[in-house]
Amino acid sequence: MKNIVIFASGAGSNAQKIIDHFRNSDKGRVALIVCNKPGAGVLDIAQREGIPAVLIEKEKFFHTDTYVQLLKEQHTDLIVLAGFLWKVPANLVQAFPDRIINIHPALLPKYGGKGMYGHFVHEAVVAAGEKESGITIHFVNEKYDDGEPILQERCIVTPEDTPETVARKVQALEHQWFPVIVERILLK
Repeated sequence: MKNIVIFASGAGSNAQKIIDHFRNSDKGRVALIVCNKPGAGVLDIAQREGIPAVLIEKEKFFHTDTYVQLLKEQHTDLIVLAGFLWKVPANLVQAFPDRIINIHPALLPKYGGKGMYGHFVHEAVVAAGEKESGITIHFVNEKYDDGEPILQERCIVTPEDTPETVARKVQALEHQWFPVIVERILLK
């Protein structure tokens, strides 16, 4: 059985979908939730699901190997960023090459980079008059939203759409595809 560690900063809807996907699996399990925001909904999910959770400290995350060691001790096979808002430091990327994936709520390289997450992305998509949006699941490297794409899925954006309606369309794609791709990469 392979171990998945989910990094999240928010409500945790993608984390929940991944947990649900692997609930009765003999291939993998969510072994740990890592969070950088006290009070985040994902911590409630971890508690409800009986999954250990770690609240990380910024200084240690960016300037020590503390969490790299923790993840190695957990026998981590795959790290999944599911709404995690900090850039992953080089030491973590190097410790888990091609074993860290992220989901972005747009069709990268458009609408990616520092500060482009959640509603900021959907507002930019609508303001630009885009005809489509979607998701990009990609490997993580040392730069924001720059790693090799694994999958892109699209949804139509109409002139009537608002950032909120685009967000709902994109989230539906996230929930449909992210658990499937997590399993595919986990078993590689």
